[in-house]
Amino acid sequence: MGKIKSLNIPCYPMRSLHVPFPSEAAALLKEVGVDPYGIDAMLPKMSHLNVLIEGLECRVANIVKQEMLSVGGDAAVARGSVGCAIERTDAILMGTAKQIQRFAEKISCQPLGLRVIAERLRELLANMAKESILLRTPKRKIVFGKKTHIMGILNVTPDSFSDGGRYLLPDQAVARGIQLAEEGADILDIGGESSRPGSDPVSLTEEANRVLPVIKRLVREIDIPVSIDTTKAEIAREALAAGAEIINDISSMSFDEHMMQTVIDSGAAVVLMHMRGKPKNMQKGDLTYRSVRGEVIQSLRERMNQAVSSGIEEERILVDPGFGFGKKPADSLKLLKHLSEFKSLGRPILVGPSRKYFIAAAMAEKEAIPDPLQRIEGTAAAVVAAIMNGAHIVRVHDVSVMKKTAAVTDAILHA
Repeated sequence: MGKIKSLNIPCYPMRSLHVPFPSEAAALLKEVGVDPYGIDAMLPKMSHLNVLIEGLECRVANIVKQEMLSVGGDAAVARGSVGCAIERTDAILMGTAKQIQRFAEKISCQPLGLRVIAERLRELLANMAKESILLRTPKRKIVFGKKTHIMGILNVTPDSFSDGGRYLLPDQAVARGIQLAEEGADILDIGGESSRPGSDPVSLTEEANRVLPVIKRLVREIDIPVSIDTTKAEIAREALAAGAEIINDISSMSFDEHMMQTVIDSGAAVVLMHMRGKPKNMQKGDLTYRSVRGEVIQSLRERMNQAVSSGIEEERILVDPGFGFGKKPADSLKLLKHLSEFKSLGRPILVGPSRKYFIAAAMAEKEAIPDPLQRIEGTAAAVVAAIMNGAHIVRVHDVSVMKKTAAVTDAILHA
């Protein structure tokens, strides 16, 4: 076979670009030499989005598809929606951020609920573009975005699934809290009632006796924010008076009718977490979801809206998808894999994967690893995945290990 003659064709190096943040897109355009005005104009074109809208009437879906096509994007709808052979359809909008913004502008004055869709899309686009988020507590402002914050777990309980009884005495709990702060915890979360599957509630008196002396002593010893892990408004009030500044409520303020007012009056920050049922029965009820991501996000959005409409400033709210709370292990893994979808809520994302059963189930091929202390490597993997997918805070038992894990992940993410 003869030699192939050189055609003297120039070689132009080529590669695809992974551009997770607007700041990186701007830097790339600047490297090319685009003028500043051009950078502002082109940034939205470098962000391609897929937005799911559920339950549209067919006539609305048809307008949505036509208008998305008119701006250069597209919308996927059910096959029978064009001829209105079905009653409703979901729709997936596909396009750049700029195209979806133009689409929102076009439908903002149209009837049939399209104005509301436009408003929601603008809010979603703004939330997805955020690179930093402010959280206010009664004592400080915390900016999330530059690094992952570590929330150290301090269980002052006899029956928590991983370390129950180890820090039940006040001296033990205070020493452990100081140790977690020295290991690099950015926030300390103190709880006096176990929320493990099957756990029973404790009385107000018992919970108060467990946590209040510890909080009062720790706030004099450490300078990081203290969070109170409780669903009881009275415990939250006393903990805040003792020096706590965040309420971590696994019920999203639904178990105690006075919790909402407690947050309003105190100015505390509050974590809204998703859970089905109560700890006693949450893993024994209906664990079936049509879409676990969609239902959890929608539930948190509704709780956020109720909180804001009641007088709680949005800047005081955090959200937590609730890994393992009324969910199968596969559902927790799905939430972790698609955690970036929670950015649409526009608030700091807190996750609590530490030593949980869904990690054990993933680590073992046939039988879940029984000892929570054997789940540290699996927890580290979950922490890395959470940070890469948008988590701002990771709630963990093993602060020293996870602090290093988060630091390397942050370095990769922001390289």
